[in-house]
Amino acid sequence: MRTRGAILLATVVTGLGLGFTVTNIGFGDYAELNRMFTFQDPRMLLSFGGAVVIIACVFALLRVRRTPGRIHAGVIPGAVLFGTGWAISGGCPAIPIIQVAGGYLPALVTIVGVVVGIRLCRWSNGRYFHLDRGSCGL
Repeated sequence: MRTRGAILLATVVTGLGLGFTVTNIGFGDYAELNRMFTFQDPRMLLSFGGAVVIIACVFALLRVRRTPGRIHAGVIPGAVLFGTGWAISGGCPAIPIIQVAGGYLPALVTIVGVVVGIRLCRWSNGRYFHLDRGSCGL
């Protein structure tokens, strides 16, 4: 039987392992990410691509299937905003946490931006757009 403590411990150990790996690959370093996005250093891009290939193989082995349905109207603008924010800030929403843990305090601005962006998304969707949030749960 799994206890809450065992699940929490497994989650913490897994998170620390992932953070260690991501930091050592270079995904926590703004300069490295900038070189990846400007195609100056293919190492990071190849690491990212390799991770995508590995997860695609795991999904195929586990026979994970996409649920049927169509892409709703918020996916494309959301993807563009997400990618733009990643390129500007130097990381997806998890990377600034790793950067702050590594002593890079300007990443706090990115964390605040993520929180404000989520709140603005909820507010604007509720007031103007009324888009289906799907499995996202914003």
